[in-house]
Amino acid sequence: MSEDSLNTTNLLLGVMALASVIQVLVLIGVGVMAFRLYRQTLQTIRDIEERHVAPVAARVLSLMARIDGILGDVKSVATLVTRQTERVDSAIDHTMHRVDESARRVRDSVGSGIAQLMGLAHGVRRVVQGLLGGRRSGETPAA
Repeated sequence: MSEDSLNTTNLLLGVMALASVIQVLVLIGVGVMAFRLYRQTLQTIRDIEERHVAPVAARVLSLMARIDGILGDVKSVATLVTRQTERVDSAIDHTMHRVDESARRVRDSVGSGIAQLMGLAHGVRRVVQGLLGGRRSGETPAA
């Protein structure tokens, strides 16, 4: 090999080494820029989270706590209404039973009284018919 050929080879190797150094520097620059972009993105996400997400999350948690309280109240009211409804139903059943019993007693009492009155009315009618039955159309009753 000749010296010219060796110089050309050395020159090409130097150019390739320089290109490799430039590539490494560009890659390091890209890495630094990517890291800065990553940090800036994380900071932006934290800022958005602090300004927007955290207050909304706090309000949602507060509302959920209030809703839990309201649901507890609704459950207790529903339980109370169920118990009161059962009590009213029982009272109505008891009252209806007593009304039926009273109506039966009144019917029996009135029926017995009416039967006695009817018997008395029949008796009076028979007596009146007996008294009037002996009288003819032209007769006057004896005094």
